[in-house]
Amino acid sequence: MKVLHTADWHLGKRLEQCERTEEHQQFLDWLIDKLSEQCVDVLIIAGDIFDTGTPSNAALKQYYDFLWKVKNTCCKEVIVIGGNHDSVTTLNAPRDLLKYFNVHVVGGVPDNFTDQIIPIANTKGELQLVVCAVPFLRDRDVRLSISGESSADMEARLKKGICDHYNLLKEHVAPYKAEGIPVIATGHLFAAGGAHSDSEKDIHVGNLGQVCGDQFPEEFDYVALGHLHRPQVVNKMNHIRYSGSPIPLSFSENEDSKLVVILTFADGKLSELEEFEIPCCRKLIRIKGNLETVKNKLILLEDDKLCYPAWVEVQVETESYIHELDDQLNKLVQKKHFIERLFISQRRLKAVLNLDEQVSEAMTLTDLDPKTVFRKKVESAYPEGNTDDLLQTFDEVMELMRQKE
Repeated sequence: MKVLHTADWHLGKRLEQCERTEEHQQFLDWLIDKLSEQCVDVLIIAGDIFDTGTPSNAALKQYYDFLWKVKNTCCKEVIVIGGNHDSVTTLNAPRDLLKYFNVHVVGGVPDNFTDQIIPIANTKGELQLVVCAVPFLRDRDVRLSISGESSADMEARLKKGICDHYNLLKEHVAPYKAEGIPVIATGHLFAAGGAHSDSEKDIHVGNLGQVCGDQFPEEFDYVALGHLHRPQVVNKMNHIRYSGSPIPLSFSENEDSKLVVILTFADGKLSELEEFEIPCCRKLIRIKGNLETVKNKLILLEDDKLCYPAWVEVQVETESYIHELDDQLNKLVQKKHFIERLFISQRRLKAVLNLDEQVSEAMTLTDLDPKTVFRKKVESAYPEGNTDDLLQTFDEVMELMRQKE
């Protein structure tokens, strides 16, 4: 039996105001072909299917069109879990209907704990695999808040709650393991030691609750993780992996290879694990330096001959504001038709004293996330004070808002 592991699609994601729909569609079409080419039996999508809890109609259409196309491949079972970006309600709404197409959706922790356990049989009805479809575990799923608890206590309780959830699955999968049936677990979390990029949000307050690889029960033959956008192995444990996002979601991922993982199970064991690189259809390029350096690098850019023209992030380091910078740089690339857009910003080198100076006039609101704005305001208001408590409170409020979406 073959299983394909992917995650963190973030359908509906924009880069500033630029749509990524075409890039996502290229990936989804490639994935359909890969399912058929590799004769994949089971598809696992480990969370963050959508970029927001209220996805656009275009994003929803991509999702449902894809699920429909899967049924024309040899893949007969699809397992979808919710991530921290996903709305439990949105994912679960069509759950009962999708079951008729062997699409199993676990948007959040179900009322019946064992609903996370999904047995997979072959065409003869013989049990071949069990998937423990654990979604993103929200704070309310794994611990009870205690008023006035310290950060250390909060972290310890959160970690324990996550580990307890996985350990509870052991007794339910024990009968399958006794029969030699392999077990896969999913998760959408921050595993300790993982390398993140700029495009991930803190999954819990300050990314607390980091679980080490050896804290997953040994009953799991493979752990399919989502949340981190760079594909990676956790703690050198080859069977615990992030597949990463299928397209670069920020310029910090411009050098990453994007991939999916295909597992082969034979005789009740994981016999083979292969990585398949996803073709890049749009190059994201990051250029930094002073004005002269940036201009030289732009002039030297060459055509990669991909499906879609490149987007280039340009960060100009300067001690004073450069007027008409956009015009200067855009003129350099106007004949380079393989470049569609420059994302230009100026980075002040000298120290800044207040919020207005910190948010330079060259920056736009799309360059900033809420936490960055809040941090800059706090640093401006309390330049000499310890602001850790304020920042932690802000994280808690943001996490609460995400969970209410």
